[in-house]
Formats: sequence, structure tokens, C-alpha cells
Amino acid sequence: MPVPPPPHPSGARPPVLPRELVPRHVAVVMDGNGRWANARGLPRTAGHAAGEASLLDVVAGAIEIGVEYVSAYAFSTENWNRSPDEVRFLMGFNRDVLRRRRDLMDSWGVRVRWAGRRPRLWRSVIAELETAERQTVRNTTCTLTMCVNYGGRAEIADAAQAVAREVAAGRLKPEKVNEKVLARYLDEPDLPDVDLFLRSSGEQRISNFMLWQAAYAEMVFLDEPWPDVDRRHLWRAVETYARRDRRYGGAVDAPAAATESATEPATGSPAS
Repeated sequence: MPVPPPPHPSGARPPVLPRELVPRHVAVVMDGNGRWANARGLPRTAGHAAGEASLLDVVAGAIEIGVEYVSAYAFSTENWNRSPDEVRFLMGFNRDVLRRRRDLMDSWGVRVRWAGRRPRLWRSVIAELETAERQTVRNTTCTLTMCVNYGGRAEIADAAQAVAREVAAGRLKPEKVNEKVLARYLDEPDLPDVDLFLRSSGEQRISNFMLWQAAYAEMVFLDEPWPDVDRRHLWRAVETYARRDRRYGGAVDAPAAATESATEPATGSPAS
């Protein structure tokens, strides 16, 4: 049986919300690590190291409030453009975080998954990701998708290539290709759409993260850099999400609806 994560040191508890108002899937852009470190006279890598505790606490908060899926942007396909020293650190750091925290996540009932491309990724990182996937495959409390060497455009392009191969082999007719078919070839095809897209450090962009899955996500942007974020920030974002009106392209003309309601005869009353 999974054990619950430890409570927040402050004693804070999650807000009580109707289950239908809690996002099922939260995508997290963990931004601001380098700026957090530089503001303290530290190397950028120190900010990445400090952000490990934030990810753990946010996952704990997701479990407590009932979020079923968390997807964390750990290393993007564009991050290869950073300095060689920072890339080496991030590769080793992602590998070591998985090794250090795998058993803890498993004890909480968290299923760990990986989304991203294999090419260029260190074999040792792939090995730790696959080990975490195997160890936690039966867990159902929450699913943490580590997005390592991941990019939204790359994911869609890879899916399109896979569909093209199926068409070329005669196993799929071109006219049968639609959104549902293409979605089956994404990195994690059974991952539900993103409900809440959360980004730290004041930036207000999606940076090529979960472009397909976040088509109708509600966006919440935090001013705090990632190392200063904890589960309380997640809970406030969930409360913001709960107040949003999600219409998925639909709309109601409120004045017209009010007029119709005012003129409609009451049930059981004779129409004039």
C-alpha cells in the first residue's frame, strides 16, 4: 500500500474543492532556476539542484489535492543549445534525481514515465528513466511524466513520421488520418489532455511544451522562480483553475439566455 507524502512543514493543507473542479493533468514548466542562482551569486547549476525539492513538494501537493497526472519539463530539445558545462550537469542531474528519488516516488504510489527523444540523450539517463518506469508501472496514486529531451513540435513531427510509415506500408489509409489517429502515435498516447498549465518565474509562454496536449489548457503563471515554489503554489493555481469557465470553443449568449428565461412560461402554466 502506498504511504501518503509528509505534510508541508508549515502545516498547510490543500483547499477543499469538488472533485470535478480539480484538474486531472497539470503540466509544469520549472523555470527560473538559473536566475534564482545568479541572484544569489551562485552558478546556474545551483538553481537546478535547488529545484529538486520543489518538484518533490509539488508532486506531494498534487497527491494531496487529487491531481492524477503531473508532467514536468525537465530538459527540452532546445536545451542542448546551452553551454556544454550546463548540459553535462543537467544530464547527470536528471539521472541522479531519478536514482535518488525513485524509491520515494514508488512508496508514495507514483508511477514515473518518460516522454522525449532517445537520440543524443545519455544512455545512463535512459537507463534510469526505464528503471523507474519498470519499478513503478503498477502504481496508481499519481503519474509523474518526466519530459527529458522533449519538445512539443518534435513529438508531433515524430508522430507524423510514424503515421507516414503506416500509410506507406499500406496499413493505414490517408483519408483515415485524423486527430484521434495521430494522437495514438504521441510519446505517451494514453496521457490525458492538460487541464492546467503552470509556469514559474514570471515568463508567460509555453516554450514548446505539450503543444498537442495543452490545446485547451488553462494557463497560470507564477512570479516566483522554481526553487521558491512548493505545493502551496500548486494549490493556489488549482483554486484559480477551479474559478475558470472552460467552454472548449462553445459559448452562451448570456443576455439572450436571460431574455428567453424571463419570457418562457412557467412549467404547468397555460401559454397565453
